[in-house]
Amino acid sequence: MKGRIFCLWTALLLALTGCAMTPADPDTARESIQVIAMDTAMLITTYGERSPAAAYACEDAIRELEALFSRTDPDSAVSRLNAAGSLELSEEETELAGILRQAGRYYEQTGGAFDITVAPVVSAWGFTTDSFQVPAQSELDRLLPLVDGSAVTVEDRAAALGPGQSIDLGAIAKGYAAGRLCTVFNEYEVPRALADLGGNVLAWGDRPDGTPWRVGIQDPAHPDDKEALVGVLELADAFAVTSGSYQRYFEQDGKRYHHIIDPATGKPADSGLTSVTVAAGTEAGNGAMCDAYSTALFTMGEEKALEFWRSQENGALFSMVLVTEDGRVVVADQIGRFAFTPNEDSGYVYETVS
Repeated sequence: MKGRIFCLWTALLLALTGCAMTPADPDTARESIQVIAMDTAMLITTYGERSPAAAYACEDAIRELEALFSRTDPDSAVSRLNAAGSLELSEEETELAGILRQAGRYYEQTGGAFDITVAPVVSAWGFTTDSFQVPAQSELDRLLPLVDGSAVTVEDRAAALGPGQSIDLGAIAKGYAAGRLCTVFNEYEVPRALADLGGNVLAWGDRPDGTPWRVGIQDPAHPDDKEALVGVLELADAFAVTSGSYQRYFEQDGKRYHHIIDPATGKPADSGLTSVTVAAGTEAGNGAMCDAYSTALFTMGEEKALEFWRSQENGALFSMVLVTEDGRVVVADQIGRFAFTPNEDSGYVYETVS
């Protein structure tokens, strides 16, 4: 293995104002914390009189979910499900049933492009352990029959996998966690907040000056330069999630292999895209949806992603920005609630579709 792994945050143009925490200005008092969880660095900034308590309640919520969803923690509910093939969930573990049901819906909606049962294949490439390798085709042929999201079942608090299967929630867990933060913000009466959970952004409310949060989309061609952007989204009360081939990869024999595995082939998706950003409002379930869709649409490629987006139901739910290998940025927004400003100096050709 040559080269190195890059786990970059989505570039953020926070432009946070220098408001001090004072009794006279409770709405702009703020607390910022960094959390290392779910194999990524997270930054959470909350505003309001209860911002310190809210920020640390967010950390508690994230760690609770990590204890349920982590595939590398042998004591997590997911690890125990993977080991046993079935699991009766305790009252404290019922959120696993919820996320499995959501994952099943996205599997069906995307025609299998999103599939949490790709876990054995991900392990074969070494992305679970950071012991990277290119698996033999014979090994992929042996593992691919295990990749079938329809075999995962949930009844009440009982979850079960198909024979020999295991699951990986890495493509949905952080989005689900971002959705959980909305509950925390409501509970603590947080008027505004910005959370970056490793490329999963939650813009809660607007900025203290009343303008939308400005969230930059990283230029996949320059992953080391956080100031290199393809453009900026303006978001208020919204999730935005980016999946890209530049975020995590390894090189072997002069070829790059990224972490977004196509469930149909067992290999890194070769779709003609370098990144996909999906944005939607903060309605319940949309955090997980954006996370799952960004992965699935990357795997689909531009033509199928646009077809999926143009469907009547989905076009009303989310907006997206596709960055292509041939130097184009395709902006798809039927909703009209998320302004996108291109970076005219980036060298990309920009297209808006409907």
